[in-house]
Amino acid sequence: MSNLALIILTIHFSLVAILCLFGLHRLSMVWRWFFYRNVKTPTPQSFDSLPKITVQIPLYNELFVAKRVVDVMAALDYPADKLQIQIVDDSTDQTSAIISERVAYYAQRGINIEHVRRVQRQGYKAGALRDAMDSATGEFIAIFDADFMPDPDLLLRNIDHFTDVKVGMLQLRWQHLNRNSSRLTQSQAMMLDAHFGLEQQVRCASNLLFNFNGTGGIWRVEAIIDAGHWSADTLTEDLDLSYRAQLRGWKMHYLNDVTCPGELPADMNAFKSQQHRWAKGGIEVMKKMLPAVWRANIKLRCKIEATFHLSNNLAYFFMLIDTVLFLLPSLWVRQHYDMENMLWFDIPLLIMASGGHLIYLFFGQVALGRSLSKAFFMLPSLMLLGIELSINNSRAGVEALLGQRSEFVRTPKSGDSKKTTPKSSSTSSIGLAFYQAVNPKNIVFECLLAVIYGLVLLWAVTNQQWFMLPFVMLLTLGFMLTAIASFRSQYSAKS
Repeated sequence: MSNLALIILTIHFSLVAILCLFGLHRLSMVWRWFFYRNVKTPTPQSFDSLPKITVQIPLYNELFVAKRVVDVMAALDYPADKLQIQIVDDSTDQTSAIISERVAYYAQRGINIEHVRRVQRQGYKAGALRDAMDSATGEFIAIFDADFMPDPDLLLRNIDHFTDVKVGMLQLRWQHLNRNSSRLTQSQAMMLDAHFGLEQQVRCASNLLFNFNGTGGIWRVEAIIDAGHWSADTLTEDLDLSYRAQLRGWKMHYLNDVTCPGELPADMNAFKSQQHRWAKGGIEVMKKMLPAVWRANIKLRCKIEATFHLSNNLAYFFMLIDTVLFLLPSLWVRQHYDMENMLWFDIPLLIMASGGHLIYLFFGQVALGRSLSKAFFMLPSLMLLGIELSINNSRAGVEALLGQRSEFVRTPKSGDSKKTTPKSSSTSSIGLAFYQAVNPKNIVFECLLAVIYGLVLLWAVTNQQWFMLPFVMLLTLGFMLTAIASFRSQYSAKS
């Protein structure tokens, strides 16, 4: 065997082995869930006198949900003299006019609500939250994105968890207003269900480091300031602040039985944009915080779990590198050197790598008591979605590793715009495309890979390479579907 052939096989199996580690970690999360599934945050004592809370709603050009979110926040059931509402608005469109009108309406009715505007959008969401703190009067800050609709009594029901002076943050489980709108939103909901129902539950219950998810949570102001305040040097300011606060000794609670409904990205381009930001921001936080985690005086298991937590988005990069550069050459090497029997080594490794993720996603539905039959039939869609995200999230990871900075791109929220925004409204002068996500840069590459693997699929059938068939079919279909969905999103935005 030539040196080149040996190098190809070594790199291929090394990459697959790394993917197996991520898959085994997902399986370990399922295993640990059985031990921690019934662990609940202790029932807190009650405040003798309710503390002051500031509710912050950071938003940017959210025309379709602006009115709704102000109305929802004005309906919060908390003593009027203890509640302050800040609509933190960086918008450059008619969103600001809508907010100004609604804020004035409620202010005239005695609600302590204000419209916080900035001259420059410096620091994006992190900068907006930091600047708004200058005029915040609450001891605690409740943060909700523009698409979230908390129940009126959410603050009253949960603020007592902060009677423990060591608690710095309280995260609530996300629900999804448009969960059943499409196959895409159903798949996203399953991914997030596993994150909350398994990951957040296990990490919190076993005293591991976990994170605030950017919305649907409450922070103690003292914890934010003690941890170094909001910072815009990563795209995931929530993950960054969470780790800094916990390394400073602050406790964080996750309430799996308290939900806060929000909205999922409705089209592929919006979903990719969100995933790109999350993946890139996650790797940026890994670079920033992982050395501090390993230097910290915390248990080894916390350090290992944090390593998997902060690096998990690199799995997309390893998968794409192996798929594009080494999978097909490794198959050719084994065929050329009459090593077809070695192909069977791939089967248990691929099952371990991908099967771990699928079991993890399935048990996310088990953890929340959802339909298991529906979850089972959704698994092929989730497998395809992983392939569809591979290029998008790999690019995000590479950009983060190379230190390339990028703008915080908001995820568009549609709300009930299709029902309430007529074509003759003022939005027609701007066009709905203005409110769509930034178009991904990977569509041509996705199309190219779909064509290449389509040709490989034809070759495999012609040469009766049945072992390769399922994997090549998935790759072909995954790259083809994501390209079609991206083109469809662009077309819908322009029409």
